[in-house]
Amino acid sequence: MRVLAQPAFVLHARPWRETSLIVELLTRDHGRVGVVARGVQGPKRHPLRAALQPLQHLRVDYLPQGELGRLLQAEAVDAAPVLQGEALMAAFYVNELVLRLLPRQDPAPGLFERYGCLRAEMGGEGSLAWTLRRFERDLLDELGYGLPWDQDEAGQRLDPAARYRLDPERGPVRDTRHQPDSPSGAALLALAEDRQPPPAQLAELRVALRSVLLAHLGPTPLKSWGLLSDLARLGRE
Repeated sequence: MRVLAQPAFVLHARPWRETSLIVELLTRDHGRVGVVARGVQGPKRHPLRAALQPLQHLRVDYLPQGELGRLLQAEAVDAAPVLQGEALMAAFYVNELVLRLLPRQDPAPGLFERYGCLRAEMGGEGSLAWTLRRFERDLLDELGYGLPWDQDEAGQRLDPAARYRLDPERGPVRDTRHQPDSPSGAALLALAEDRQPPPAQLAELRVALRSVLLAHLGPTPLKSWGLLSDLARLGRE
């Protein structure tokens, strides 16, 4: 049965055979969907090819066919944000994270809405680091991997002055040894309360959330993590 006028965001597109693309979409009602867009390389198909770019918001018609469906039509809803530098690399990171963690055909309407908000935020003037930490938190929550960010394993409110290790299953566990990847209670409370913390605490959250994400990603890290690290190092040189 055809799926018609389905809202979707483009996560990734790669060449397939000589004239086609395999496109990964985050749809509103059907989660992550892979489709083949046939014959998009000719000059007459340029508008369609241009619409199948990462971050683009679309309305799509497609025919589900097992693992990969067939794209029938795609219409851009608006213009994708124009990102450069760190913001562009962050967008690649977010898309890769969703691709790795969200199974195909697993409806996630809350994640679709959250991705739309993130897309708008990444083109704004706010802190990119805070935008990413909030999305990582919300992505874990939407996928059922969320943690009690403001409570320890005993249900006690975190001590802002203490350090905690983020256990992927149990949540914050007090760390009296102050390991490098253990954020402060103050940083975790800010994350739980959706309140942007100071830069040092944002850095703590980056390391801690990455350790949680790695537990769910498995042994293969994200390619974009390496690219982001390289970009940050170049910015310091």
